[in-house]
Amino acid sequence: MDEERKIMVEEVDAVDKPAKARVDDAADEKAYVAAPSPAEAESDASKLERKKDYLEGFLAGQSSDESDADTGSGDLRADIIEALKEIYDPEIPVNIYDLGLIYGVEVTDNGEAAVAMTLTTPHCPVAETMPGEVELRVGSVPGVGHAEVNLVWDPPWDPGKMTDEAKLELGML
Repeated sequence: MDEERKIMVEEVDAVDKPAKARVDDAADEKAYVAAPSPAEAESDASKLERKKDYLEGFLAGQSSDESDADTGSGDLRADIIEALKEIYDPEIPVNIYDLGLIYGVEVTDNGEAAVAMTLTTPHCPVAETMPGEVELRVGSVPGVGHAEVNLVWDPPWDPGKMTDEAKLELGML
């Protein structure tokens, strides 16, 4: 038997957006899983209380629990290099400075920093995000007023640009 099947098609101008998840919904969902004991409920509430007003310290220009050791060494270029050494290549367990990706760090007297950097390859998976991360990290160094990162490809990066520490870490020495 040849039976003809018809598919009904309905054309619409727009579709309603689904409701967004709300924190209240998540709290209600937790109640279905397991109701906390009164002691647990009290400890959860105390964890959520604001213990310290960090914003007040930020607005005053310094955090109330930071020591003067965080103000830097006094050499802004050295402080920037130390900050760059905290950024690691996601594929290689070596920081980008020792990896040889930083070609230059220039600092003006008024706290403007310019960093020339490259990547291991133009097709690097972090090509879009790494320069932004470097700019944010350099800009967060105390004393830096403005940070700029210039991504360069000439000269191209090669393993010879790595420090001996990086080569040792990668088993190349």
